[in-house]
Amino acid sequence: MTNLRIGTIFQAGHFIGGVQWLLFMFANTVVIPISIGEAFGLPAANVSALVERSFIITGAACLLQALWGHRLPLMEGQSGLWWGVMLILASAAGASGESAAQLGGELAVGIIVSGVLMAVLGFLGLGRILRQWFSPVVMGTYLFLLACQLSATFFKGMVGWSQGGTVDIGTSILSLAVIVLVMWLLLKGKGKVSQFAILIGISAGWAAHALLFPGKTGAAAGGFHFIEWFPLGKPAFNIGIMVTCVLTGFLNTTNTISSIKAAEPLFERQVPEFRYAFSFFWSSILAVVSGLLGLVPYAPYTSSIGFLRSTRILDRAPFIWGALLFMALGFVPPLSRFFSTMPVSVGDAVLFVAYMQLFGSALQQLEGIRFSYQSIYRIAVPLMTGLCIMIMPPAAFASLPVLVRPLLANGLLIGILLSVVINNAFRWSDEEGGGTPAR
Repeated sequence: MTNLRIGTIFQAGHFIGGVQWLLFMFANTVVIPISIGEAFGLPAANVSALVERSFIITGAACLLQALWGHRLPLMEGQSGLWWGVMLILASAAGASGESAAQLGGELAVGIIVSGVLMAVLGFLGLGRILRQWFSPVVMGTYLFLLACQLSATFFKGMVGWSQGGTVDIGTSILSLAVIVLVMWLLLKGKGKVSQFAILIGISAGWAAHALLFPGKTGAAAGGFHFIEWFPLGKPAFNIGIMVTCVLTGFLNTTNTISSIKAAEPLFERQVPEFRYAFSFFWSSILAVVSGLLGLVPYAPYTSSIGFLRSTRILDRAPFIWGALLFMALGFVPPLSRFFSTMPVSVGDAVLFVAYMQLFGSALQQLEGIRFSYQSIYRIAVPLMTGLCIMIMPPAAFASLPVLVRPLLANGLLIGILLSVVINNAFRWSDEEGGGTPAR
């Protein structure tokens, strides 16, 4: 990756690449605040404000990481782990009779405390310890599970799957056409056409959707309300929620380690140790901000690697443009309203193609490693256990205690933890990448 120079930022190609990053950030962000607002029973105007704040803070988070954090073009977005935990807790609160506002205040305090604690641990060397745990086999397992989880999510969106379990045929056909178009451009397109395949696919799919399904558009955003302290509920203390938040914050730091380590082969360089610490610091500060503003805490998106592999644009300048444009969406309500009409199915179809590249990253981590009939368990156990949990319906975990439910119901997390334990509890043979555990 070339060094960032002020003059290069204003090149036309970088701006077009920034628009492509903008659409990637939008497609990965817009659903999260809407679902949180619905889970906590917020009025429509408050949900719109939540969406706008998400755009602004996400754009700012990407800039902070790109300029003063890890300095890689990796999207810093609202963590899927935190998102899942908050939705699970909201569902459990409703079943137990606790008000959403009460839970929201407890979560806000827990998230803030977690952010402060992770910032301290980061500067005390937490990143160095976690890096030692993440061997190539752990990284390969993580990337495989992440690709499966994201692909399943996007597949449901691109086929118009509803909560009733039905598939929309028209939406599915259009999504398939978008997938074929993007893959054809990536494989057969030359030069800029291949690099901007995702932008072309979203634009063409969006236009086709507007012509074929004129009445089916996304929800439009409302007026601008940036500052709103504790919108999910007034601050409150709950020791159980606090423990859950601290544990989630600790596990969320693995996103930083795994994302940066997974990106290193792509950029063909090793990120310095102090850059990990800076990245931890900014993610932790953003967690505190998230608690104050009712947002889902942040983490680097490993899924950005699939996007980078698809576009083959590794410069930071387009990424910075994308972050600035994304912030502009939040500050300018008309822009928010316009982009909120982008069909979810089209965005999911394009992301489905982009995230296929995560399998390439997973295979790259395992390149050159030979597994024996014994050592295969170090990847088979966490991978298959994680997949089995992923396909289980959320209701299956309703009988578990609330404190451990967010962890045990998350196939990605369980897979990562099992992989870390198995690969570090034994001394595996280097020649086979883990031939047999040392006796």
